Amino acid sequence: MAGLRALAALLCLLLPPGRAAAPEEEAGVLVLRADSFERALAEHRYLLVEFYAPWCGHCKALAPEYEKAAAKLKAEGSEIRLAKVDATEEAELAQQFGVRGYPTIKFFRNGDKAAPKEYTAGREADDIVSWLKKRTGPAAAALSDAAAAEALVESSDVVVIGFFKDSASEAAKEFLLAAEAVDDIPFGISSSADVFTKYELSKDGVVLFKKTAPKIFGGEIKTHILLFLPKSVSDYQEKLDNFKSAAGNFKGKILFIFIDSDHSDNQRILEFFGLKKEECPAVRLITLEEEMTKYKPDSDDLTADKIREFCNKFLEGKIKPHLMSQDLPDDWDKQPVKVLVGKNFEEVAFDENKNVFVEFYAPWCGHCKQLAPIWDKLGETYRDHENIVIAKMDSTANEVEAVKIHSFPTLKFFPAGSGRNVIDYNGERTLEGFKKFLESGGQDGAAADDDLEDLETDEETDLEEGDDEEQKMQKDEL
Repeated sequence: MAGLRALAALLCLLLPPGRAAAPEEEAGVLVLRADSFERALAEHRYLLVEFYAPWCGHCKALAPEYEKAAAKLKAEGSEIRLAKVDATEEAELAQQFGVRGYPTIKFFRNGDKAAPKEYTAGREADDIVSWLKKRTGPAAAALSDAAAAEALVESSDVVVIGFFKDSASEAAKEFLLAAEAVDDIPFGISSSADVFTKYELSKDGVVLFKKTAPKIFGGEIKTHILLFLPKSVSDYQEKLDNFKSAAGNFKGKILFIFIDSDHSDNQRILEFFGLKKEECPAVRLITLEEEMTKYKPDSDDLTADKIREFCNKFLEGKIKPHLMSQDLPDDWDKQPVKVLVGKNFEEVAFDENKNVFVEFYAPWCGHCKQLAPIWDKLGETYRDHENIVIAKMDSTANEVEAVKIHSFPTLKFFPAGSGRNVIDYNGERTLEGFKKFLESGGQDGAAADDDLEDLETDEETDLEEGDDEEQKMQKDEL
């Protein structure tokens, strides 16, 4: 008996008190809770954690890509793991790491909880994997010869290469530190005489290689038709030839543009047209007059004859604009901030008995992310109000005839009544500012008639001619 007691005491010493639970796993992604978070950090040198809400549409859209990224890393034998935390259930964890919107994604290295790095790249599997590899691998690829340097330069629209004859010099170390700080541009470093000779350098230096692409929406012709065609499809050349054949009939009237829908740099333009990769090949037409208006063919047939027929009907004024809309979520009105899509916008915004305040946002917009927690608090403030409704609409995926959005976030107030009035908000983007505006019936903070819109050009997808930033689109004008 004494021996058993001694063994029990020994086991108590060997086993840590309150041993953390092992994390569960779903589709290769670790499911973390308060009782398993610490253990996951201890067991995995590199851990990417998504804090999500089950009702969040963006979280739902991210989920399959997040799982693909996890599977890809696992297949490569990587020590990087992906995890997720339901922030609505694990409120203390969410608060500990400053989660104010969904999804929030943070990268933990070597179990360090003090300063996890905010994930800043795109939301496709390849984006996630590339970002993680840059954060865990060498900040700059070592280029041993001219062929390696040339391959890197060709791999991306923008590439930075450091040329240092002594790769251990202070200047080389500073270059590598700079490379670590930049997530979305590939860096290379070389001390090879072969590489110096190829790029005609005689001394140390840093060179930025940038491919120049013509602007996608520029020039005199204001009607463009775009073919979104992945180069990976078996009948790629046939479809491209059909498109080129149709182009000859509309010279000077419609600009024909081909876009490789597989290329990662083109995902923003697909999003702008409400397209997903799996929906391509596809054709869309856009007019670039005072308002950008989009048109969609009735048929998915991409023969030359069908494309000509579509263009002719457009020129004859027989095609109606195509307004994008997401499906209406079942829980669109269950949260303090109501979710609007194209299909329910008219019914909610122009309800004669309600005063409706709407944020038109883009998921990728930094200003929108900053506004999100304030907008959520505003929703909570008026959750039970008899005639004030706080709402939001993703304007990259939904369009309505009554309102044209040119920048994000755009805030508009739809007062009760039969006049279908719309008031632009131009006041402070604070909870108090919004409350004053609503309590004053849309007066305090309203934009004057001659006020210009608050164009946040660093965040918006403004694709009209005159955009100074070069469009990084893999496309050809036909």
